[in-house]
Amino acid sequence: MNSTRRADYLIIGAGIIGLALARELKTRFPGASILVIEKEPDTGFHGSGRNSGVLHAGFYYSADSLKARFTRDGNRLMKEYVKSRGLAINECHKVVVASDESEIDGVRELQRRGEKNGVDVRIIDEQELAGIDPNARTTQIALYSPTTATVDPAQVCHVLKEDLEAAGVRFLFSQGYLQRQGDSAIVTSGGTIIEAGMTINAAGLYADRIARDYGFSKNYTIIPFKGIYLKYTGPDKPVRTNIYPVPNLKNPFLGVHYTVTVDGTIKIGPTAIPAFWRQNYAGLENFSLHELLEILGWESRLFLADSFGFRALAFGELKKYDRGYFTGLATRMVKQIDTSGFNQWSRPGIRAQLLNTATRELVMDFTVEGNSRSVHILNAVSPAFTCSFPFAAWVVDHHILKQ
Repeated sequence: MNSTRRADYLIIGAGIIGLALARELKTRFPGASILVIEKEPDTGFHGSGRNSGVLHAGFYYSADSLKARFTRDGNRLMKEYVKSRGLAINECHKVVVASDESEIDGVRELQRRGEKNGVDVRIIDEQELAGIDPNARTTQIALYSPTTATVDPAQVCHVLKEDLEAAGVRFLFSQGYLQRQGDSAIVTSGGTIIEAGMTINAAGLYADRIARDYGFSKNYTIIPFKGIYLKYTGPDKPVRTNIYPVPNLKNPFLGVHYTVTVDGTIKIGPTAIPAFWRQNYAGLENFSLHELLEILGWESRLFLADSFGFRALAFGELKKYDRGYFTGLATRMVKQIDTSGFNQWSRPGIRAQLLNTATRELVMDFTVEGNSRSVHILNAVSPAFTCSFPFAAWVVDHHILKQ
């Protein structure tokens, strides 16, 4: 016999966005009953636990974007939370370097964006760069971001879950969303019926599919991209700060870069390889024929029309499976590196990237739809981890309280 549960707020998905929403709602409404369901046995199994852990500063995004505001404020708020809970943090900073003179204007554009967004960034010359990281190489100038840091994303998710449980938030693990039942209830994959005053869909890779059950996400679909890093296993530490190239600002990917993780590990990446099903991590793991056909259909259309330069993106990313090619992209940003030291692939992650099916363009900013009974987080791509706390506050203000 199916059991029935009730909650004022039901949150689907226990990734960082679902956790941040539960935290915000519990802070605002201490007496409210909040239930979080998750198809996995614990939090952080997918994007939230598999990302690089970089707390971005917020200088990549145009000032009119939600990302700009949320990244700037989220960097500060996440640091405050991590430090208040005694969690690991590496204040390793970040530089964006120019590989040649053609990229100097790109460095200055990032500086302009950062200043408009109220972010602490400044232009430095080659001598100042050598003082920050002697091995970093640039052409004339670089951009320095002193507020960029790295944390352990899985650790943050687990401690946040513990804090929420202590505050009275309930969790139901190994039970994902199965189907909608009427106006105010859902059925989980475990057969539990949950009646809720409001349902908040923070299901990441499957958010668009759930939203369609509620009449939303009519012009959107998730296109998954696989991200993998190469770890450096040599005895030395060839870089000591995060070193990034000047990105192509027309797409949401930042290019191959050096990341110094919270424990000091150095890695290069990530890839942004088009995936063939939503949880296409390795081999035939989590294989879904339905997803394969659906996603291949969209990727074929994007390839044939060359939407947003998809052909060059796809070919360029697939080449990164060649370790020599992959490491070669990273050599341009440093003076010297033993590329043979990059010999261990990291655990893959999947970016849940929203595609506008009408325009066939990747959606670059946060996208939320909903009404008085349900709210759907359709696009919470990188740097969603950094943005999670202020983004959750914005969702409550603009999509929950205003309904």
